Amino acid sequence: MNWTDLNLIPAMPEIVLLTALCAVLLVDLWLPDEKRGITAGLAILGVLAAAVFQVALWPGEPVETFNAMFVLDGMSYVAKLAVYAVVLVLFVVSRGYLKARQIYKGEFYSLTMFALLGMCVMVSANHFLTLYIGLELLSLSLYALIALRREDTRASEAALKYFVLGALASGLLLYGISMIYGATGSLLLPEVLMAGLGQSANPWLLKLGLVFVVVAVAFKLGAVPFHMWVPDVYHGSSTAVTALVGTAPKIAAAVFAFRILVTGLGALHTDWVPMLNMLALASLLVGNLAAVMQTNIKRMLAYSTVSHMGFVLLAFMGGLEGFSAALYYALTYALMALTGFGVLMLLSREGRECEEIADLAGLNQRHPWYAFLMLLVMFSMAGIPPLAGFYAKFSVLKALVGQGFVWPAVFAVVMSLIGAFYYLRVVKVMYMDEAVEPAQAPVMCVGGRVLLSACALALLLFGLMPSLLMDWCVYALGKTL
Repeated sequence: MNWTDLNLIPAMPEIVLLTALCAVLLVDLWLPDEKRGITAGLAILGVLAAAVFQVALWPGEPVETFNAMFVLDGMSYVAKLAVYAVVLVLFVVSRGYLKARQIYKGEFYSLTMFALLGMCVMVSANHFLTLYIGLELLSLSLYALIALRREDTRASEAALKYFVLGALASGLLLYGISMIYGATGSLLLPEVLMAGLGQSANPWLLKLGLVFVVVAVAFKLGAVPFHMWVPDVYHGSSTAVTALVGTAPKIAAAVFAFRILVTGLGALHTDWVPMLNMLALASLLVGNLAAVMQTNIKRMLAYSTVSHMGFVLLAFMGGLEGFSAALYYALTYALMALTGFGVLMLLSREGRECEEIADLAGLNQRHPWYAFLMLLVMFSMAGIPPLAGFYAKFSVLKALVGQGFVWPAVFAVVMSLIGAFYYLRVVKVMYMDEAVEPAQAPVMCVGGRVLLSACALALLLFGLMPSLLMDWCVYALGKTL
């Protein structure tokens, strides 16, 4: 590589984020616990600065750098802005929760920024090894975050389970990548695509590599039958960490799947569509049926995540329209999950977690506005109009029917009807059951409550005017393909 010709502009937001991360690490070493707010402020400023650079430096057309291993295009641009926004909101809304549990420490902010950096590398990767590096940076950060409460055996168990299954997924991904390299002679995604289209690749070795790569993608999305870690991780983690695990990485995972399956292995479209069909239908079936039986709301949301990822996989079967629908669904789901877990953090107290469905009993009597926010989340997840979740599911179903996949679309509708039961059960508990405890002052700061309310109301806004978000997804796809 000729370093004098290296263009660092496309990667400048990541460089800013890494610089801020180093500053957070160094400053936090010298701060006493009572001044931990400085660490949090630096982390928020660092992520905000990276987001500002991302907006300011967007060239309008795809740009490659690092020997074409890193690309800034429409898909990565929209996905990065989304994950920056999710992390910024999480930093603000989780402050009171972290303080009440004595985990208001620099480790939470530095590890979250490491995970954010990994997501940014993932969504801009144009090379299989860059994809792997971003994925591992994200995964290793999440392992440590889940085990942040070292005295909690449940958190340690969840981190260990996630580590074992994550390591298995990484091994399968590397094995699949090695086969793809053997079949095509390249790891650059566009060159792999051209080799597959030009029939110059070894077809059997390439298809075998595809199988391993699809399994790794299913692991990272938490699709059935690779969903075993999802409920335990959601349940064992602190709610702030669960809010991170269940939001921004889902956006990055959707773009990760797009890079591998469309940008790199698009020539094998007829081979990976049946695989995704089976994974998606199994995820919808198991996720919704298992969620019905849950009494813990975090485990219920974990199984609902499995079913939502089934919709994302279905979207990839819908052609060009489906790809933009997949991104829209991932963005909408991240907003829904962030708001839902934010309300759970808001209602938690020192020494008491709000994680059982029964803990929400009579919430409308105690805090009518927070009950309304949770109602918007549950209705949106159930796909009830006029909320964003309805249009997200509708856009996926429309893309499926447009490609002739009528029966998978019908099956998805039936599973959504089953899913509506456990979402509406939460609403019933909030509005119809008697309160078991008096109203208490929330631990969340005013800014956090305002942001949380804005996120919930955004679900209503994007449901009434879905083009506000869908136009960005279509734009992202147009500036990528």
